[in-house]
Formats: sequence, structure tokens, C-alpha cells
Amino acid sequence: KETAKDVELGDLVTLYKAAKKRFDADDDFKVRSREGVVKLQAGDKEALAAWESLCAASRVEYQKIYDVLNIVGLNERGESFYNPYLLNVIEDLEGQGLAVKSEGATAVFLDGYTNRDGSPLPMLVRKSDGGFNYATTDLAAIRHRVQMETSDGGEKADRVLYVTDAGQSQHFEMVFAAAKKAGFVTDSVSLEHVPFGLVQGEDGKKFATRSGDTVKLKDLLDEAVRIAGEDMKSRMENPDEDFTDAIADVAKTVGIGAVKYADLSMNRESNYKFSYGRMLSLNGNTAPYMLYAYARICGIVRKATDQPDDQKVVWPEANEILITHDSEKQLIRNLIKLPDVLSEVESELYPNRLCDYLFETSQKFNQFYENCSVNNAETPELKASRLSLCTVSAATIRLLMGFIGIDVVERL
Repeated sequence: KETAKDVELGDLVTLYKAAKKRFDADDDFKVRSREGVVKLQAGDKEALAAWESLCAASRVEYQKIYDVLNIVGLNERGESFYNPYLLNVIEDLEGQGLAVKSEGATAVFLDGYTNRDGSPLPMLVRKSDGGFNYATTDLAAIRHRVQMETSDGGEKADRVLYVTDAGQSQHFEMVFAAAKKAGFVTDSVSLEHVPFGLVQGEDGKKFATRSGDTVKLKDLLDEAVRIAGEDMKSRMENPDEDFTDAIADVAKTVGIGAVKYADLSMNRESNYKFSYGRMLSLNGNTAPYMLYAYARICGIVRKATDQPDDQKVVWPEANEILITHDSEKQLIRNLIKLPDVLSEVESELYPNRLCDYLFETSQKFNQFYENCSVNNAETPELKASRLSLCTVSAATIRLLMGFIGIDVVERL
């Protein structure tokens, strides 16, 4: 544990790659590796100490990413958390006659799941060497999340979402079916797999570096921020001028926001091609476009209410809405759809619909602004009405960008 403090994630990646290569080529190493897993699950002190050191080194790097992405409030529950509950799951399944011996292992057979040759497809819950499987951990987690009282550390959840890649769909179908059959969940509890597709390179192939290695998220985010900064610099009055801290913060918001928005604006079940150019574009359904739309509204309100450019916008009080043009009516109709959009996203779990609504809102606002002058409105009442529409449009963009983890900026 003392020497592990100096281990870096890059070292661990190198170690993992070497171990995987040896695992595939060396049968003796493969056996010892699997025995090591059994020891770890059984609580062997040396195995636990090594594993805890690896986790600690990983957490240091994870936290850097969480800080960059502004992710807070996570409650870590790794597989190991459920180790104490695994044996009870096996005993319960065996007691109900659901888990049976199969070729030395313990398995659950569910109706409707077969191999390609038509033979029953087993869901393994214990290997022949005594080790436990993913399915065992997932079943233990379901019991902990759904059955265990909150006073004992459980969640008493009525809805549990599993956000993983689409390739695990059948695994979760079988786990959920087994949990229901075993009585671990009632009909009032919803277990939902929320699958997502693959991120691909612009060539449509596996997203990787030129050398074929996996792209690190940290490097990807850093590059997005760098490109956003270069773009902002090129549009400055004096491109050779050094960035101020404020401009650097905006570049970070745009770069990180572009990556988040690009990911969430796609149908989550579809594969998509990763492109810095597309995600950082000021045109189309992108984070920079939405950030620019918000900053533009801030500028309109500042000008119409004689507020200085270098201070935070003070939003006008709400006023009676007067409709004098069809574009005002279309904007209002769009804005009042917000509760329905949020309800749909909460139910169906497709964030791209929220992004589509954001884009539609900004377009409706642009049409309104092109046809309806705010600063030069015919009457004070009409100006106050249009300022209210500006305020609500900005608040809608700010709220929804916040929901997908992107800060807005008042100047861009």
C-alpha cells in the first residue's frame, strides 16, 4: 500500500495490456489469474491489498475527469460492494430450485433463452472454480437496491436504470427475468436497461488513435478545449493577444460542452461518428450554437434595458404578453411545450429529444427576433412583452443546458 501511492494510471494500463497478452498465451498464467479472482472474492488479505491499491490509483485519475466534467454527488458502488451478499443469492436461488448444477458450474435456465443450436442458454451464477459471475453481482445489487431497508443501507428503489452499451442487452434481460422469477422484485419496481451505441472515428471504424490505441477521455476533452480556444482567438480583434482567465474559462465551457452535447444530441442507441469539426460548429444543433443563442439574447436584453456589457445581466420582471405577429405565437407555443418535453425525456430516457427541443426553441426565437423588434417596439407595453419572451427563452435554454451539464455564458 505504501509503494502503491506512486503508481500512475499509465503504468496500470501498460500492466493490464501485458497481463491480457500473457493471459491469452500462457495457460498457467490464465489458471493463476482466475484463482486470483476467487481469492479476491473470498477476501484474501494480499489480494485485497493489491486490489485496493489499484482502485486508489484509478480514483485519482477518475476524479480529475469528474472535476473537468463537473460531476458531483456520485455514490460509488463497485462490484466488490456486493461481495458479502453473493452467497445468499446462490443459496436463495438453489433453495427455490432456480439455480442448478451444469457442467460443474451453477446456472439458472430461463424460458425463451436458447443457444443457436436450440439448447437452453444458461445464465451462470457460479463458476466451476467457485468464482461468481456478473449475473450474481447484478442479482445481489438488485436485492440491495430494491429489498433492503434504507436503515440498513439499501435504497428501496422503485426504478433502477442501467446505462451500459447495447451489447449487454441480453445479459440484463436475463438478469431482470431471473430477479422477477426469484421474487427479488415486485411488479411495482421497474428495472430498465438504458443501452447506448458506439462512438466511431470519422471513417466509421473503431474510434482510436493513429497507433490504434484507445482514445483517452482526458486527451479528447483537452483537444476539444484547445480547438475551441484557437477558434475564439482567431475571432478576437487582436489574435496575438494573450487569453485572459475569463476567455480561457469560456473556451473550456465551449469545448467541454461541445463534447457533452454531441454525445447527448444523438439517439443514444445509434452509433455515431466523432468529429471535432461538427461538434464545435456554430451552425446546426451543437453546443456552440446554443451557447451563442443564449449569449445573443443576453445582448438583446442588455441593449434594450441600457445595461453595461461587462456586468451580469439583470433580467426584466415578467409582463403581460401581447401577440402582434405569428412568430410571437409560434415561439410561445414552443415554450409552453417544456413540461411535456421533460416528462417525455424522464419517461423514455432519450436526451436527444431534449436537445432537439433546445434547437427548435433557439430557431423559433431567431424567427421572432427577425420579425419583432424589441428595442424599437411600437409601444412600451409591447417592448415589455417582447422582453418577457426574451427572458423566458433564455431561461429555457439555461435550464435545459444545465440539465445536460453545460454552463451557459452571457458573452461569447
